[in-house]
Amino acid sequence: MKHQRRLLISGTLLMIATLGSVAFAVSAQDKYSLKVPGGLAFAEFKGYENWQVVSVSEDGGLLAVVMANPIMIEAYRSGAPGNGKPFPDGSKMAKVHWNTKKLETFAAATVPATQHDVDFMVKDSKRFADSGGWGYAVFDRDTTTEAFSPGTQASNPPQANDAKCGFACHTIVKGRDYVFTDYAKR
Repeated sequence: MKHQRRLLISGTLLMIATLGSVAFAVSAQDKYSLKVPGGLAFAEFKGYENWQVVSVSEDGGLLAVVMANPIMIEAYRSGAPGNGKPFPDGSKMAKVHWNTKKLETFAAATVPATQHDVDFMVKDSKRFADSGGWGYAVFDRDTTTEAFSPGTQASNPPQANDAKCGFACHTIVKGRDYVFTDYAKR
């Protein structure tokens, strides 16, 4: 009887552990499987977390770090966009936004708290000929689940939820190849 009870308890614990693992696997998100309508995929920016920093900014209470892939960094170092030359195809940028908080150990410092979203731009003059050669994507991050989802009209700021979502805003810097951010001197 004791042996049967142990087997039953062991089996039950194994089943709970297995179901817990399955639930975690189902709830864990592969951000690289996401795509905005028009085809721009999160996977096109795999490894963005390790790109070189272009600049930092604060806008509307959010902290941001702008990063670029090596192709775009080289163009920046050659003087783009200020020299009037466009960025080459294959240039990519990522802009990560965070909500802010005061640093617990040094209250004068404002630091990143929860991630708000990540914005992407890719230069592909054939694929995005009707949006200045650039494709755009915004992926909002849910602060509770930490899952990403394509930006929508309900996002802050509202997004058109397609690969041209950033084009309207970026037209004011058309003379800079639709890029706002300068490479910060080091």
